[in-house]
Amino acid sequence: MSKKTYYLAYDDRYRQVHENGLLWLGNKPTPEVLRFLNRYKCSKNHSILEIGCGEGRDSLFLLGEGYNVIGSDSSQEAINTCNKLSYNTYKNNFICLDFVEDSLHKTYDFIYSIAVLHMLTDDEHRNKFYSFIKNHLNSDGKALILVIGDGEQEIITDASKAFEIVERIHEETNTKLNIASTSCRIVNWNKLLNEINENNLKVLSKEINLDTPGFSKCMSVVVAL
Repeated sequence: MSKKTYYLAYDDRYRQVHENGLLWLGNKPTPEVLRFLNRYKCSKNHSILEIGCGEGRDSLFLLGEGYNVIGSDSSQEAINTCNKLSYNTYKNNFICLDFVEDSLHKTYDFIYSIAVLHMLTDDEHRNKFYSFIKNHLNSDGKALILVIGDGEQEIITDASKAFEIVERIHEETNTKLNIASTSCRIVNWNKLLNEINENNLKVLSKEINLDTPGFSKCMSVVVAL
């Protein structure tokens, strides 16, 4: 059996959390996603793709509001949970997809990705994240990238230890969990904007976000082709 890529440790984490009857990040939607869609006048006829939908807190909310959303995630456990939470109502709207390696034969009016980019520590993988956006965005489309960080601090973990079991506290319930360490790379504004520019995406807006559930500070960037 081949060694699993480090960022797939998030699939292990989801499974380990769910075995304890919990959700990792809860079900409150991300306010910045709603602001993004409203700001750029997204209608329910527009096509929307979420990269890294996790347990579906944003995709499920938007689907419930009648939006045309596809939620994708590299974790099959996460996709299974989305379908379980929605009683398979939206089973055709969720797909297991490794955006680093795979692609879809479609482009979208809007793409958003919430707290996903930080899981990629390798520069090549991060560039593939941007390429995926570029290759799946309509010519006049917009994409929201929300990434953990305050714009100044930089952190990178050892990806070789992503599958190691560590003790973490579940924020909503204060429950101690033994789960996969996973991977994390936090960059500053300069690095983030350089990455975006080098991948030929145009920055339309950028700001620090303070109200993403589960995260204290995030960098929010809207990009276009």
